[in-house]
Amino acid sequence: MVESWVNSAERIGSDLHLELSLSEPGGRRATLIRALRDAVRSGRLAPGTRLPPYRSLAADLGVARNTVADAYAELVAEGWLTARQGSGTRVAERAEPLRHAVRVPKKAPPRARGPRHDLRQGTPDASSFPRAAWLTSYRRALQQAPNEVFGPGDPAGRVELREALTEYLARARGVRTEPGRIVICSGFAHALRLLFGQGAGGVLRGPLAVEAYGLGFHRELLAVAGVRTVPLPLDEHGALVDGLRRERAALLTPAHQFPTGGPLHAARRAAVIDWARARDGVVIEDDYDGEFRYDRKPVGAVQGLDPEQVIHIGSVSKSLSPALRLGWMALPERYVGDVLAAKGEREAWASVLDQLSLADFIVSGAYDRHVRHMRQRYRSRRNRLVETLAAQAPHVEVTGVAAGLHAVLRLPPGTERSTVKAAVWQGVALDGLAAFRHPATDMAARDGLVVGYATPSDHAYGAALDALCGVLPPL
Repeated sequence: MVESWVNSAERIGSDLHLELSLSEPGGRRATLIRALRDAVRSGRLAPGTRLPPYRSLAADLGVARNTVADAYAELVAEGWLTARQGSGTRVAERAEPLRHAVRVPKKAPPRARGPRHDLRQGTPDASSFPRAAWLTSYRRALQQAPNEVFGPGDPAGRVELREALTEYLARARGVRTEPGRIVICSGFAHALRLLFGQGAGGVLRGPLAVEAYGLGFHRELLAVAGVRTVPLPLDEHGALVDGLRRERAALLTPAHQFPTGGPLHAARRAAVIDWARARDGVVIEDDYDGEFRYDRKPVGAVQGLDPEQVIHIGSVSKSLSPALRLGWMALPERYVGDVLAAKGEREAWASVLDQLSLADFIVSGAYDRHVRHMRQRYRSRRNRLVETLAAQAPHVEVTGVAAGLHAVLRLPPGTERSTVKAAVWQGVALDGLAAFRHPATDMAARDGLVVGYATPSDHAYGAALDALCGVLPPL
């Protein structure tokens, strides 16, 4: 229902032309305030215009006098109106109307069209997130949460999650730790920021040994923190750790070298621990996809060899979803206090409710069931990739497929760049191997593609593989 608010021009000398919608929220007082404010903004009520006495306006509108009086008083307090004895209520002189009362919405920038086929590494199938099981854990965690959960969070993370991770990591990854030595973070990049900070203020300092092929984003993050990275060459057995010299720490992906594939050889695992003990250094273990093994037995964490020389870092980015922003560090005892100091007095990164949900998800067995299910699905996708390439591009070698969520396709020398370009033209998103190569390494460049087989949904996977084969160089 709408009532016109028209004040007598003969009596007052002005026509307000206000409308009151009784269906608007906030009641008549709030509606009157909005209407008067809009009339001033638009210029219909010019600066200096005298408004009718509140008794007269109340009678014209059929509302209580206090409604109009309160509206006038609020607008005076806001600076829209002025009220002086003997002068009445007027529109404030400074209440300038907008020069352009009609707003022309800005044209939204066109949304960039995504690729038709997404075969980039690093992302699980988004459609596979276990919504029903996660909701069950979330509800249960919320119902059972003590009141103090809704206050400032512990920077170490909820003890429920740290206890659940202690048991799970020991069982699934061979990690030896305890709840007091686990710190929750929002993922691997956050862990690196906490460990290295900015300049000399970090928990750790460079130079830092890294694998010759790795994620460029991590190298950039370290460079911003002022950390110099020294590349370690790779072969089929992982990083050549005998090249470690005076570095203070070494960042490795020992369970599944990223992105070339393959575990760090047992002898080199022992050697890197010996180096850390001799140098009082530390190994940073990026266990980014430790749950997904297909053609071989799971390889346990290096941290299990010596918990005092290894910082073990994991997350749910590959196993559940990167949207959860949940990860953890299993720390040597000597680093716990410094990492907590770097994180701050309160939890500012990882949602406490998500932490409790993940704790319940693990303890209830839902996490194990989900990982087993996804292991089967990803194994099937891996097999389909290998079979499709064998049929359509038998000259292309597929490597690094015994574990993980991606494969490396070896290309003939000199063909990587043109293949990546062809993929872009055909709407296929993937990564060239050169994008992961450390710029300072003297290791010979390899031509190849890094193909993520976890990203597409099931119904889109076949078309993505056909498109991939269509851009590969001929024999």
